[in-house]
Amino acid sequence: MAFTEGFVSELVGRKATVNQIPIGKVSDFLVNKPDDVFPKIDGIVIKTTQGLRFAPIETVSAIDDGSIALSLTPKEPAPPEADSLYLIADLLDKQIVDVDGRKVVRINDIEIAKAGDALRVVAADVGVGGLLRRLGLKSFGKRFTPAIYRSIPRSMIAWDSVSPIRETNPSQVSLSVTENKLSRLHPSELADIIEDLSAREAAAVVSQLDDETAADAFEHLEPETQRSLIEDIGTERAADIIEEMDADDAADLLSELNEEQQQELLAEMNEYTASELRELVKYAEDTAGGLMTTDYTWIYPHRTAEGTIRKIREIAPTSEFIYYLYVVDKQDTLLGALSLRTLLLADPEESIEAIMDTDLVTLRPDTESDEVAATIARYDLLAVPIVDESGKMLGIVTVDDAIDAIMPEDVAKRLPKFTAHRTASRRPQHAIGASS
Repeated sequence: MAFTEGFVSELVGRKATVNQIPIGKVSDFLVNKPDDVFPKIDGIVIKTTQGLRFAPIETVSAIDDGSIALSLTPKEPAPPEADSLYLIADLLDKQIVDVDGRKVVRINDIEIAKAGDALRVVAADVGVGGLLRRLGLKSFGKRFTPAIYRSIPRSMIAWDSVSPIRETNPSQVSLSVTENKLSRLHPSELADIIEDLSAREAAAVVSQLDDETAADAFEHLEPETQRSLIEDIGTERAADIIEEMDADDAADLLSELNEEQQQELLAEMNEYTASELRELVKYAEDTAGGLMTTDYTWIYPHRTAEGTIRKIREIAPTSEFIYYLYVVDKQDTLLGALSLRTLLLADPEESIEAIMDTDLVTLRPDTESDEVAATIARYDLLAVPIVDESGKMLGIVTVDDAIDAIMPEDVAKRLPKFTAHRTASRRPQHAIGASS
């Protein structure tokens, strides 16, 4: 096969021949593994008088300016669209996510190139040149560099930076969690992309994300988009995503929904998580209760410093960031707190009760958000504990959430999050001293 590189728009419509006898015209190209870095083209669809026929790529003997020569007459019908990715029917004029460019674009043409013995999808043409080329104005559709691994011009997006948005046949384009190209985006960038899509396309993008990545993105979405997505992706999937969100963000989302929707979502959640969120939803959004998260690390006072450090190592995989260790009794009354620095410098046999700080700054759940932020700034805290009238620990407000509360909403949505995502099967408060 003398062909080295070109665009599918230049090949579609060409005569297909066997022994120089025309048998039909090229209609499309099939890919069976679209999640490969540069997917291999597995066959060509030929439009014949008997209908659409599938020609395996191995039967293509030559591609020239006027035709595509086959070594065998194709007998097999073209496979159903549910079984393969059709480059023309499924991708041309469809939207994709340009992962490296962090934006949504539309495919105007697809570049293919020969690599070894295979024809592979190299790049998506999203520029005006692709449109003009499809209209037959080749002088405007100037060829770009054919090498797969060289830099692609700005109107071209290398296929390893493409994540197709598919409304049908999602199993053919969904990538695994570890390979998902969308997961390379920062949550705020992913949220921006979702905001730019139609409701149907946004749901298609979310369907390609694992629950934790989707939760990260949800935390940066506008309430209207959150509500729309919940309706489109279904109650069960929405509940899984909300369970992965920070407790305060999850409660904020639920508070934007009507009572019926809240109850439907909570019914799909882990019992403990649902109970916790029911309590958080009761608080007004602009209060400490509305800002607080129940994801904090607590300990009983009788443990030793050495035992506590050992336990922290055990819970570390499920806790992204530990601000302070909060010391409570069996009724969850807040007794004191200590920093990790204090813990590490303490005598290994010393008890937590002996090294904890009992002179704590605390706030009530009805404290207004401005005062919460001012308190954190005044005392230079990473987090402030929230307690009820009896001193029972209810949660904490972290510095990032306090800043969020006083910043303009569009800026706050893009600020980094430091609190850990929950896992539905565990208690969000990381217990160090519960069993000994």
